[in-house]
Amino acid sequence: MKLSILGSTGSIGTQTLEVVRAYPEIGVHAIVGNRNAGLLEAQAREFKPEYVCAADCDTAAELKSRLADTDIKVLGGDESVEFAAASPGSDTVVVAVVGMAGIKPTLSAIKEKKRVALANKETLVAAGNIIKKYEEEYGKRIIPVDSEHSAIFQSMLGMNDKREIKRIILTASGGTFYGKKPHELKDITPEQALHNPNWDMGAKVTIDSSTLVNKGLEMIEAKWLFDVDIDRIKVLIHRQSVLHSAVEFTDNAVIAQLGAPDMRLPIQFALTYPARRPMSGNELDLTKYAGLTFEEPDIETFYALELAKRAGREGGTLAAVFNGADEAAVELFRKGRIRYPEITEAIARAMEEHKNIVDPTLDDIYNADREAKELVTKMYVNK
Repeated sequence: MKLSILGSTGSIGTQTLEVVRAYPEIGVHAIVGNRNAGLLEAQAREFKPEYVCAADCDTAAELKSRLADTDIKVLGGDESVEFAAASPGSDTVVVAVVGMAGIKPTLSAIKEKKRVALANKETLVAAGNIIKKYEEEYGKRIIPVDSEHSAIFQSMLGMNDKREIKRIILTASGGTFYGKKPHELKDITPEQALHNPNWDMGAKVTIDSSTLVNKGLEMIEAKWLFDVDIDRIKVLIHRQSVLHSAVEFTDNAVIAQLGAPDMRLPIQFALTYPARRPMSGNELDLTKYAGLTFEEPDIETFYALELAKRAGREGGTLAAVFNGADEAAVELFRKGRIRYPEITEAIARAMEEHKNIVDPTLDDIYNADREAKELVTKMYVNK
């Protein structure tokens, strides 16, 4: 197996390389980053890929100098990301880049009939209709990496027909502000929001987890991954993060996947499927848990879930607006330009302003994303 790892310097990318360290027979053909030249250089020297790519051209130029004593080829610019995804030297592409940048490389990998270990939510959230068309033409290629979607994927392995699915149960930790009411959230700081009780994630995902936007994105993603109507996807708060998600079937049997909160497990399974390989250090000892609890989410306080359900139900470009407005709002919040409750408020306002395109092209999706970000900036920065 040869990997192209898109986003090798991020949380998922670095943990993917941990899996590679454990299994030397897994080779690395290409690694892709953005601006972290130091870490990209260190990864290149350890794993010796054929290509190192940096979306940022200045970083690529720096890497060429840093790696001049090696035979590693260094490429730069957005086109280098797609090159790494499509390059014939790899058979599996880990898509762990952030944001809309994941869409085109995913399409390139599917077109080349590679396995896609997908850890980028925006790809399916914003462009699910286009991804599905590619999968119909070139064959199903996506294996989910998110712990929740991996759990659903694993729970469906014994299924004979998708019509046997009654509903999907997506679990959520509840985030940092579980149990709080709206009046308790108005003075939340970015520092307070950048903490998750169970998972070590990047800043954007951690804040999205606290607003439950992340779970809303996962609902839309699950709709496309598993071809299930979004009204049959239920979110439950599960504070222990042991049961990663489940599938309820028409005979009322519920099959779930449990495991310690460790992203290496779904990453490794996406790479080695259908085989399971040994893994050290992530054993789940159920005797250490006095109980596993499940609750309905507070959709009055964390109403992003309802916004996501609407976006998933109506389809088209509305999901791209949901995602784009959130990206802009989170960035403004991290800079201290808006208050914490205004993140979800901004999403709602952007969705209300948007005229949905039901069967969008890729350009329509990118335009919807850009317009949503511009609208949020105009509403909150220039008010």
